[in-house]
Amino acid sequence: MTNVLLLGAGTIGRMIATLLVQSGDYTVRVADSDAEALRRLHQKYGVETLLLDASNEQELVAAMTGMKAVISALTFSLNPTVAGAALAAGVSYFDLTEDVATTAVVRDLADSARVGQIFMPQCGLAPGFVGIAANHLATKFESLDSLLLRVGALPEFPTNSLKYNLTWSTDGLINEYCNPCDVVHQGTRQNCWPLEGLEHLSIDGVEYEAFSTSGGLGTLCETYEGKLRELNYKTVRYIGHRDRMLFLLDELRLRERRELLKEILENALPRTLQDVVIVFCTATGIRDGQMVQLWDARKVYHQTQGDEVWSAIQITTAAAICAALDLHRQDRLPNTGFVRQEQVNFDDFLANRFGKHYAAAGARIKE
Repeated sequence: MTNVLLLGAGTIGRMIATLLVQSGDYTVRVADSDAEALRRLHQKYGVETLLLDASNEQELVAAMTGMKAVISALTFSLNPTVAGAALAAGVSYFDLTEDVATTAVVRDLADSARVGQIFMPQCGLAPGFVGIAANHLATKFESLDSLLLRVGALPEFPTNSLKYNLTWSTDGLINEYCNPCDVVHQGTRQNCWPLEGLEHLSIDGVEYEAFSTSGGLGTLCETYEGKLRELNYKTVRYIGHRDRMLFLLDELRLRERRELLKEILENALPRTLQDVVIVFCTATGIRDGQMVQLWDARKVYHQTQGDEVWSAIQITTAAAICAALDLHRQDRLPNTGFVRQEQVNFDDFLANRFGKHYAAAGARIKE
């Protein structure tokens, strides 16, 4: 059995705990500041629980005693402290952050990792699996021209004017909508503004829009800088969402008042478990002397397991980070230091017992 400390018993943390416990190969200790959330998890799975302040590094180091790895399902602002504690405790570290600055801190800490200790941030859907899929497409070309990544977590049945329901971290959502976006444009790595680059696309007969958001590329710009002409990431939404968000962020200037924006969104937008996750990657380049385009398209829907409904964003996010942990346990990742998502073998990921949630998503790779 592999001992794992899971930080966070919220929406994603519950799904991570479920997958790891049901696998039969992990002993999970769950820590959170919410006593009621811990009680529910202990009641359901019998996991060890610990009431903990994740901003206290000493408490974190103590909680990591006897652990092989720590998974952070916390808000991104706490992850630098968690990663510092993981370094001190000598355990491997995994998180779900989309925040660029947080990843930079984790990378710096990874330089001091012990042998066999890895630091692997950005292990969710985007960044996360989408980078693994895009990198896999890129390897099929003699000369690569472009990589375009499109991902959306959407209500299956939109009813409000934003055509959106909260499905995951509100802090993360605001971060993506407000922070600069890393891209490669005309061969040069640069930043662009979020919510720009509006485009329309059709998937399975449904019309969507997509626009630039921050963090979804993870480390891909660094990996592919100088190797292609265009690399960008855009969030997929139902048509009309972007313009309404621009009104809130720019005309009402809520970009400058993020706590107020968070309060408004969380009080006005109901959460839903009836959602769909869309992953759509395209790669263009030269193969056998011809300009060729390949694409990978997936849709993951919410599922009912026993007496619970698991949302698509819960499934895809939790499955991705559990697969990363599992591949580390099986020595299928670099064994020391900072690990990028694009270092994960695509076929190994889909063959993994957790990664299979993506493999079964009606995926198609087409030329």
